[in-house]
Amino acid sequence: MSASPQKVLAISSGGGHWVQLLRLRPAFAGCDVTYATVRGGCRADVGDAEFHVIHDANRWSKLNLVRSALGIICLLLRVRPDIVITTGAAPGYFGARFGKWMGARVIWVDSVANAGGLSMSGDMAGAFSDLWLTQWAHLARENGPRFLGSVL
Repeated sequence: MSASPQKVLAISSGGGHWVQLLRLRPAFAGCDVTYATVRGGCRADVGDAEFHVIHDANRWSKLNLVRSALGIICLLLRVRPDIVITTGAAPGYFGARFGKWMGARVIWVDSVANAGGLSMSGDMAGAFSDLWLTQWAHLARENGPRFLGSVL
């Protein structure tokens, strides 16, 4: 009897965050992957994989932050992932934070766009990430994040 494939929730906001998340797809080989992002038009990017649209949010819109957080909690309860992987930003933060509370392992890959310093959400995510990564060698620190290369 073979083991079930790991359930992965790959979640991010749109734009460059989504592009970087998609570049990580080879790492998901053999996993049962569910994708979530803020734009329905991205469904075509993941073929037949399970796909969900989540509310976009940022620190300037508290109501959207609440909507995003609640929607992501519901998504996590449906998917029950073993692993949450994200490239950020706020929706990825919520997915990682709440996913960890629900027992998932968390991988945070801070966006390559954050060359001058970690993103706000990426900096906050370190406290509960099992693997916390930056894409810039000069941003790596002894206690994390680690630099293992860039996805772009």
